Amino acid sequence: MGVAPSEPGTDPRHIAQPSAPALLSYPQGELLRGGRPHRVLAGSLHYFRVHPAQWADRLGRLAAMGLNTVDTYVAWNVHEPHRGQVRFDGGRDLGRFFDLAQDAGLDVIVRPGPYICAEWDNGGLPAWLTGMPGMRPRSSYRPYLDEVARWLDILMPRITAAQAAYGGPVVAVQVENEYGSYGDDRGYLEWLRDALTGRGVGELLYTADGPTELMQDGGSLPGTLATATFGSEPAAAAALLRARRAGEPFLCAEFWNGWFDHWGEPHHVRSVDSAAAALAGILDAGGSVSVYMAHGGTNVGLGSGANHDGVRLQPTVTSYDSDAPVAENGALRPKFHRFRELLLAATGADPRPLPPDPPMLTPRTLLPVPGAGLLEGLTALAPATDWPHPPSFEELGQASGLVLYRAHPLVPAGTHELTVHGLHDRAQVFADGVPLGVLDRESGALPLTGTGRRIALDLLVENQGRINYGPLLGQGKGILGGVRIGPRLVHGWSVHGLPLDEWPQAEVERAPGVAPPAGGCGFATARLDVGTPADTFLALPGFGKGFVWVNGTLLGRHWEVGPQTTLYVPAPLLAAGRNTVTVLELERFGDRIELRDRPELGPPQEYVETFD
Repeated sequence: MGVAPSEPGTDPRHIAQPSAPALLSYPQGELLRGGRPHRVLAGSLHYFRVHPAQWADRLGRLAAMGLNTVDTYVAWNVHEPHRGQVRFDGGRDLGRFFDLAQDAGLDVIVRPGPYICAEWDNGGLPAWLTGMPGMRPRSSYRPYLDEVARWLDILMPRITAAQAAYGGPVVAVQVENEYGSYGDDRGYLEWLRDALTGRGVGELLYTADGPTELMQDGGSLPGTLATATFGSEPAAAAALLRARRAGEPFLCAEFWNGWFDHWGEPHHVRSVDSAAAALAGILDAGGSVSVYMAHGGTNVGLGSGANHDGVRLQPTVTSYDSDAPVAENGALRPKFHRFRELLLAATGADPRPLPPDPPMLTPRTLLPVPGAGLLEGLTALAPATDWPHPPSFEELGQASGLVLYRAHPLVPAGTHELTVHGLHDRAQVFADGVPLGVLDRESGALPLTGTGRRIALDLLVENQGRINYGPLLGQGKGILGGVRIGPRLVHGWSVHGLPLDEWPQAEVERAPGVAPPAGGCGFATARLDVGTPADTFLALPGFGKGFVWVNGTLLGRHWEVGPQTTLYVPAPLLAAGRNTVTVLELERFGDRIELRDRPELGPPQEYVETFD
């Protein structure tokens, strides 16, 4: 179902363009700001990955590095996790983020998507959207465009009001995100560009794609600045863009000076010398740049996305530190200081004072107190709904977390194969409360022994993060096929939905006491007494896999497979006096919880992304 690009001004929601010209322009191929030669020296910092009480501090650190601009994605699913329930408060307050950036002396580049990738759950698209039957995201499919148009009607007034033409800091807006790595629907990109201008965007528009002909062909638009995203070989990227767009300035929209991590894989880093040499190459080529990430932050709650390598799911860890110049807790790395030298040399600007590293709590050990057992606690916390088949997360209206599926099949004597079809992503299997094993997307079967009677069959299924990149974007979660014992499907399910990231503080506080301890896993709590709140890193030696809250705020996942060992706890989550750490452990409790004064993200492995 295709559509023709709409004309700006034909929609009654059309907003007139600002009377002032765009602050950034390139009339003769040279980038100008207000008519003067300019380089965009930006750093990526995502407001939704940083506690809002720390926004000003982190923005100040970017400015101290010598940057003049901050760029951020807008994650649709952060603002509208359920259709029609839109929030722009607290950590979602875009207007406040823009104001703080301007206070720090930074211009702002906004990347509103609607798809953002960003290693963020579902690439920023709401699960309710991609879960609609027949939905075809990132295309000219009319139901998708209708939802995007509705969202842009809500979002764009907050962005357009902050444009430089109205005295705000927003100087550029990106059209979609790396679309050339996904598709070639030119009509969709044109529709989206017109949707932005038709809603009042008058500042510079640009597209961003990898530095290959294929990617630039699919993602760029005539008349819209084409930029590149890369981590190496800046001269080749500059040559490609200049050969294709002779009248446009060279801009690296994402310079990958580090990389993110997947559970069970190495911790990726990039040496200072390697990253600095590539940044120097961009500057020597006369280019503008956005350092991705300048400050990575944290995949808070259950915001981590996932990739798929064609064989297996690769869920992303909780930390988004990304070996950035400004570390997850705000510390200034050697990479920060080297980049600062390069950036100040390129601009001749006076250096800003360097902020000190944030203070840390004194390391200590906490003793966990076991609470409600795993199955007993989860069934007590969520009412059951009855289904003839095991429903998906989408059928339950649930984006993230866990779903507990329970049935009572009659199992003949002997050993039978239990098979789960379309498992997304991981299931712990229990028979009469006894663990039988763990299944994942790649291994969906295990032996089940029967005695000729009915058993209580439990499958605790975890969504490990929705795929954020590539053709599998938007895949569903839960049990998408069915459950078989031998050749026979199991029907008659009692289902408990557990959207952990939506639990209010009162629910988290209630959880450990809803059932007695059982089985060496489930809920546990620990008390933390604090004088003056400060940052800390939390480790769970001996624990297996699960989730951690501090004072009712979900930090994210932990998992012994690594590489990440510690979870960052920002000071604003702590209070002077008594604090509570709550753990939902899926496998086994350890005997202690440790607070450490430095991160442990795993043994480092040098990684540089290339397009060879």
